[in-house]
Amino acid sequence: MPEFTMPSLGADMEEGTLLEWLVHPGDTVHKGDVVAVVETAKSTIEVECFGSGTVERLLVEAGTTVAVGTPLAQIGAAAPPQAAPVAPPVAGAVDEVHSPLVRRLAAAEGVDLTTVHGTGPGGTITRADVDHAAADKARTRPRATPLARRLADVLGVDLRRVTGSGAGGTVRADDIRKVAGHAEPKAGPKAEPRKAEARKAAAARTAADRSAAMRRAIGDLMSRSKREIPHYYLSTTIDLAAADTWMRDHNRRAPVAERLVPAALLLKAAALALHDVPQLNGFWTDDHFVPATAVHLGVAVALRGVGLVAPALHDADTLELPDLMRRLKDVTIRARSGRLRGSETADPTITVTSLGDQGVEAVFGVIYPPQVALVGFGKVVMRPTAVDGLLGVRPTVTATLSADHRASDGAVGARYLATVDRLLQQPEQL
Repeated sequence: MPEFTMPSLGADMEEGTLLEWLVHPGDTVHKGDVVAVVETAKSTIEVECFGSGTVERLLVEAGTTVAVGTPLAQIGAAAPPQAAPVAPPVAGAVDEVHSPLVRRLAAAEGVDLTTVHGTGPGGTITRADVDHAAADKARTRPRATPLARRLADVLGVDLRRVTGSGAGGTVRADDIRKVAGHAEPKAGPKAEPRKAEARKAAAARTAADRSAAMRRAIGDLMSRSKREIPHYYLSTTIDLAAADTWMRDHNRRAPVAERLVPAALLLKAAALALHDVPQLNGFWTDDHFVPATAVHLGVAVALRGVGLVAPALHDADTLELPDLMRRLKDVTIRARSGRLRGSETADPTITVTSLGDQGVEAVFGVIYPPQVALVGFGKVVMRPTAVDGLLGVRPTVTATLSADHRASDGAVGARYLATVDRLLQQPEQL
C-alpha cells in the first residue's frame, strides 16, 4: 500500500511538525491536492499529495514532529468510477455533490459553498473555485495596517467592528488600542487584565522561539553552503534605459492589473538567460552536476519578523510578464502568511535575491544547496553613463552572480551576466 511521507521542503529540512490534516480516512485525493499543513523551522507550508487514491489510514496525529521520510498516511487505490451519471448540483445539496477535500478547504477559508459557481463536471465546485472565492473574500476584508492586524489578533479585536481613522477608512493601530481599551471593564476583578498580559507574554515567547529556530536553520544551511561549495562571485552594471522606457510605455497602455515594475523584467531576463547558459540551472548531486529540465526561479522573500524563504516561480522562462507579476505577488503574500505549497519550496533550480527595495545597491548571496548559482539585483539607481561618446544620467542596476566552481567557472558566469544585460536591452522580447 503506497505511503504518504513527510516531504523534504528544502535542503535544510530534517523534520517537520504536522499541524493539521485536511483529509480523513475514506476521502479520495488526487495528485496535487493539499492534504496536510506542516510547520518547518522557516514557515508553515501546505503539503500536496504525491499521487491519487483513497486515504486508508492516518499514521501520525496532528501536533506530532517527525523526521523527513516518516510515513504519515497510507493511500490505497482510488475507488472505481460509478456507472450512474452525476446529477447536477442543487441548492441545499452541497455536501452530497462536492468532495470532502473541497468542503474542508472551504471551511478553512470561511467560504460558503452555496454561493460559489462550480466549474467542474456537472457544475461541481473544484479546489480552484474555492481558491478564487477565498481570494475574492480576502479582497473585501477590512482595510487595516499590518500593525493594526497584529494588534487585533493579539488583543482579540474583530476588525469588522472597528471604525478606521486612516485614509479611506483604514484601521490604524490606535483604533485597535481604543477599542481594546473600551472593551476592558473599568472596575472589578483584576484577573482578566492579568490573563491578557499572560497571553501576550506567551505569544511573545512563542514568536521568539520560532525566530531562534529559523535563525538556527538558516545559519546551519548557510554554514554548510560556505563550507562545502567553492563560491566565485561576479558583478556587472546594467543600463536599464531601454527597459525603463519600454516598461513605461507598456504601463500607459495596459490595464492596472497588468502594469509592471522593474522586478518583473529582471526576473524574466534572469530566467531566459539560462537558455543560453544552462550550466547554472540545476543541482550538484552525488559529486556531479545534474541539469534541470525546467527553469523554476526561486525568489527570496523576507518574512515579517525574521528570516526568509525562497519559493519557486515554476517555468518562469515561459511566463508572460503580467502573469509573472501576478505570480510573484501571490507567492510573496502566501509566503508571509504561511500558506506556501510544498512543491513551491522543494524544487527551485536557481535563486534570485534582491534588496533593492531596502536601498541596497548590490547583494552577493550565498548559494542555496543543492543549487549551483544565485543571482542578485540591487536598487535601480540613476548614474552618469557614457553612451556613444555622450555622457548622460540613466537608470542602472547592479547584477551579481554567486556560482559553484565545481559546476562552472568565471567565463560561464560572465556569459550569463552578459546575456541578462543583452535581454534587458531588448525588453520587447522578454
